[in-house]
Amino acid sequence: MRELRVVINRIFRDLIRRGWFGAARGHDGEFRAEAPLRSELLSVDQLKEHASALASSHEIDEHPGPDRLLPRLAENKVALLHACEFFTGTVKESRRIAPAADWLLDNFYLIEEQVRTAQRHFPREYSRELPRLLSGPLAGYPRVYAIVLELISHVDGRVDAENLACFVASYQTSHT
Repeated sequence: MRELRVVINRIFRDLIRRGWFGAARGHDGEFRAEAPLRSELLSVDQLKEHASALASSHEIDEHPGPDRLLPRLAENKVALLHACEFFTGTVKESRRIAPAADWLLDNFYLIEEQVRTAQRHFPREYSRELPRLLSGPLAGYPRVYAIVLELISHVDGRVDAENLACFVASYQTSHT
């Protein structure tokens, strides 16, 4: 089992180096490795405080910018495809995979469907009109993207109506 983890870690490092997994394009078009979407887990009250602090730290670029959401979605789609290919190969070799990898293989068709829907119905012009961050690691990305990533990281990916509504309401109350 330990050997499999070592192999998986090597493959993910290689995928990151190639820009296929866990990386985003910077302003210069180069891929940069990203930290996992994990952070300290927060209660609803702590989420409210964090959203308020986040709002005060965000500087907004008043000028329209390029669409970064659909290209990011395409990059993530490629990363997911490569991950599925890897895990499928691992299963074919009769090697065990982690429950999360098993879930990805079982539900990949649902993810593909959502990606296709977003690519088909999300107009490029809309993304260009969204308020964008002026500075920080997500400079140039829409503010809403940064807000959602922050929420996801502090609830371990378990976004529900309550924590989303509280986070956004607190953000909006604090944002000037």
